[in-house]
Amino acid sequence: MRRRPWTIALTTTALAAALAAAPAHAAPATPPPPAPPPAAVAEHRAGFDPLLPSSDPVELREAYRPLPVTYTHDGRTHTLDDYLARTGTQGFVVLDGHDIVFERYFAADRNSLFQSWSVAKSFTSAAVGIALGEGHIDSIDDPVTRYLPELDGSGFDGVSLLDLLRMSSGIEWNETTDIPPVHVAASLGHPLTEMAKQQKRGWEPGTRFEYTSMNSFVLGWVVARATGVPYHSYVQEKIWEPAGMAAKAFLGNDSSGNSMGYCCYYATDRDFARFGLLYLNGGKANGRQVVPASWVAQSTRPSAPFNQGYGLQWWLGEDGGFSANGLGGQLIWVSPRYDVVIVKSALFTVLGEDETDAAFEAVAAEVARTRSARPVTAH
Repeated sequence: MRRRPWTIALTTTALAAALAAAPAHAAPATPPPPAPPPAAVAEHRAGFDPLLPSSDPVELREAYRPLPVTYTHDGRTHTLDDYLARTGTQGFVVLDGHDIVFERYFAADRNSLFQSWSVAKSFTSAAVGIALGEGHIDSIDDPVTRYLPELDGSGFDGVSLLDLLRMSSGIEWNETTDIPPVHVAASLGHPLTEMAKQQKRGWEPGTRFEYTSMNSFVLGWVVARATGVPYHSYVQEKIWEPAGMAAKAFLGNDSSGNSMGYCCYYATDRDFARFGLLYLNGGKANGRQVVPASWVAQSTRPSAPFNQGYGLQWWLGEDGGFSANGLGGQLIWVSPRYDVVIVKSALFTVLGEDETDAAFEAVAAEVARTRSARPVTAH
């Protein structure tokens, strides 16, 4: 599965400034925002909005089996254990349909809340697709200023929702140098809405790919404005509840009432896997159509001739697979070919990133090979 170049690999100094604190049980604490409260705590805390467990959680059956996986990368043979150790993996879940066939944690457990980083962008895409399906958004060809007139005169003026979704907004932006100060400012309570208004036009929208987290924030803002409810409330009602998420989670905000949208879901790896399973099943969970099937299909295929490896806030593979990717090795990896979902949460690392495709393909192939008489779902 092809993945993006490391466009948001930060220098050590920038990373230290930009990293939000890790969730409880998952990683050491670093500067703002503060770590989310434990899942058992019910009250609201500044910087985070809770997402409550579904009343009808999607069942994931524990059906562990050995996966003696080896793969070759750069002429060398590696094992799955090698890969997990080398990449600082803290959580690793493999689904064969609804069966958890492999699960591994280090300095964490199945109840740990992991920071999503940019995996959140794929949740934001789902929220846009649902709002579109419900008629709150008329068309992704609409200019963003139709929903957010506050952006008139900014770099986003005249930019379509489609160009936000496919990372082609044309604003003057460098992810490596621009997101750290924006993230820190938001974590300290400066409204992301005001920072969005300050963005300038740098090039013609819809002409090239430029990975831009501010695009994803604006999409979340559009969802809130179009639906008339806060982004996190819409996610709760339209994704977390009907998609059957089993645990309490938290969603980062800028302490001014705006969900970040581009990052900062704190959830269990099993619930991240449920989100991958939702997309593997064409947007359905527990017999309900949660995300329109047409949106699942559209958002997980190439969105522009200038980037065949990116959909609508999803990264695309060469075999029909797709993934939600986050800074430092966070992944929800979906393979319709093998009917497999893999979730990986890690401490920040770039080690082994270039061999992730080979490792995950080998895992998925082994899951399919050892599948016992369960028919592969057609997609």
